[in-house]
Amino acid sequence: MPRRSQEDRSRTTRTSLEQAGRRLFAEQGYTGTSAEQLVTAAGVTRGALQHHYGDKRGLFLAVLERLESEITTEIEHALQAPVTDDILTAMASGLNAFLEICQRPEMIRIALFDAPAVLGWQAWRELEARHGLGLVTTELQRARDTGLITATAVPVLAQLILSAVSEAGLIVAHADDKDTARAQAQQSLLLLVGGLLRS
Repeated sequence: MPRRSQEDRSRTTRTSLEQAGRRLFAEQGYTGTSAEQLVTAAGVTRGALQHHYGDKRGLFLAVLERLESEITTEIEHALQAPVTDDILTAMASGLNAFLEICQRPEMIRIALFDAPAVLGWQAWRELEARHGLGLVTTELQRARDTGLITATAVPVLAQLILSAVSEAGLIVAHADDKDTARAQAQQSLLLLVGGLLRS
């Protein structure tokens, strides 16, 4: 029983810290949020932050990983949503879901603005690839297997398309008129993907 109780307390502490971190990082940004603000908002001690995450950066990484996992799950659902087996319809749904997500304040501030600076460009690209690359690869593989696109090196193509999708997300995030930017980005991405189709 004591061990279970300790595990429960640890889980509760981590949940409190990650919830507080997600809210404060989204509202104030990484540099605008202090470790003291985080532990105060979470209702825990500075020692608890250090024990579970090491420091503010460690907590930011945990928040970012969870956010990216949730985004990936949401896009997976969008890809499966169309009642038709039309791969292009599924891709359009997935792109639309991603670009809508890129308008959310926590996505903009945490994943698109702060993550590259906190992680460094290469580590941020690796994180994006870990979460999004599998989705892009699966859809391209389906398209190739059904003859929708020509036989090609899917892993390379998937990396290139993921880069374009990530750039589209940044365009939407930085735009003053996010609705217009999203529509234009989606249209451009679909033109790009459409160019891969067999004529």
